[in-house]
Amino acid sequence: MRLATTADRTTVERLWLMFRHDMSEFHGVLPNPDGAFRDEWLHQAFSESDWAPYLLTSGDRPAGFAFVRGLTASTRGLNSFFVVRGARRSGIGLQAVQEILALHPGSWEVAFQDANTAAARFWRRVATTVAGDAWTEERRPVPGRPDLPPDVWISLSTIAASTGRT
Repeated sequence: MRLATTADRTTVERLWLMFRHDMSEFHGVLPNPDGAFRDEWLHQAFSESDWAPYLLTSGDRPAGFAFVRGLTASTRGLNSFFVVRGARRSGIGLQAVQEILALHPGSWEVAFQDANTAAARFWRRVATTVAGDAWTEERRPVPGRPDLPPDVWISLSTIAASTGRT
């Protein structure tokens, strides 16, 4: 896992299409007429100073990405997180999240959809691995999308030095 640079942008854009394709199953979203999906978060990750794009790799191959938002806010968000199917269940996702949280200690939030059962298992495991039982989960409506079920939000803090956790 490393901070993505402008030289990595094309690679991350390709991974973004895979990510949005995977998420279309849970949001019922079709691509735009040109075959692309909405990509404002991708652009923000590379252009906004309060965001950080990370590229996940396996050897010299791209394996996924993570977008962190709110770097200077009281609570950071793991805005988008994706691991290609060929690298899932290999530990790369958990390792990447732990490294990202360690780089940016503090309060965190991450959202996922209940219907995405693999993501639900993954994020609950991440929360427990990182924060023990000191994390919360709540459902929040998707802004501007009353037709969708609420997102599940996990909140945790990586500031737990007295317990030895990061």
